[in-house]
Amino acid sequence: MLKAIFYVGIGGGVGSILRFLISHFMQRVFPGVFPWGTLFVNIMGCLLIGVLLGFAEKQGVLYSSLRHLLIVGFCGGFTTFSTFASENFQLFESGHPFTAILYIAISVALGLVAFWGGLYVIK
Repeated sequence: MLKAIFYVGIGGGVGSILRFLISHFMQRVFPGVFPWGTLFVNIMGCLLIGVLLGFAEKQGVLYSSLRHLLIVGFCGGFTTFSTFASENFQLFESGHPFTAILYIAISVALGLVAFWGGLYVIK
């Protein structure tokens, strides 16, 4: 378990730093109100987790340590949106489209409400 935590921590740290750098760069290149950096990172994270999981499935390789480092750690630190996309894809693929749609709706709605609630409580 400590080994897994170590790999998740290293991957998550690198992913978070890269997310920060890319988001900062994108906002400088495309200034304005629209969050281009976050959008770019979310889409790239989804692409990356798709490639990694697809490769693991096709080749039958992605050892536990590598999975913890790259998928849980790096992709999770880079953007949890990639995990969200992967989980929804798995729900659709396993024949649970209603659950996927419900998960999407609840995540977005409650995420916004929780954010607003957090601001409200502090103010």
